[in-house]
Amino acid sequence: MSRLLVFQHVAAEPLGTLDPLIRGRGHRIRFANFEREPDAQPTIERYRGLIVLGGPMNVEDRALRPHLMTELRAIERMLALGRPVLGICLGAQLLAHVLGAPVCRQARPEIGWYQLRTTAAGRADPVLSPLGEQAPVFQWHACRFEVPDSAVHLAATEHCPPQAFRWGEHAYGFQFHLEMDQPLIERWLATPAYRDELAASGLPHDAEAIRAQTRAHIAAMQLQADRVFNNFLDLVGRPQKRYTLPSREFA
Repeated sequence: MSRLLVFQHVAAEPLGTLDPLIRGRGHRIRFANFEREPDAQPTIERYRGLIVLGGPMNVEDRALRPHLMTELRAIERMLALGRPVLGICLGAQLLAHVLGAPVCRQARPEIGWYQLRTTAAGRADPVLSPLGEQAPVFQWHACRFEVPDSAVHLAATEHCPPQAFRWGEHAYGFQFHLEMDQPLIERWLATPAYRDELAASGLPHDAEAIRAQTRAHIAAMQLQADRVFNNFLDLVGRPQKRYTLPSREFA
């Protein structure tokens, strides 16, 4: 039975709909919950793949949150081993940083539902292709990554073009949140810190508008998300191919 390692940063951002898909395929999940155990040092070699979830912190916070350095080194090691890596939101930003790409603040955050458009590479991608040419996806981020030079750009939104990338055959970064379901979106809208972030964002929509859009879009996104995530989980069972990464020191 293969084991997957999951980096979680806050209780409000779990695996969501990914959790039953992973368990349904017979994989065991080992959580490194850095909110509870900020000094955790998981042994990467024990796991067949890594999923790095979102969180309210940013790559620039690594001096104040040493676990982010632990995560960067773990991602780098997993990539070198040729094992699948999926970064979601913050996780995608950490993955991009490991690959040498800048991570910076958005001019205006994306919170709520946005139309995602795939690139030609995204439409042909073995993992992301179920999204088709365009699809509404759920977002909650104030920072963004640039697509690493060595990666393939897979998707964009109007105001944040770097939305998804693939590095090699096995590593993916998604800025958006395909793992959401309606209860989890409600949980975020009710969480004081997230509620305050939405109120201060300057966006033209509020929580009620997000709820209305959720009712309109969540079922379709979940169907596509299941296919995307299952495609990623297919990679966990593939033979491993080792990669050589550029030498980097994280500061």
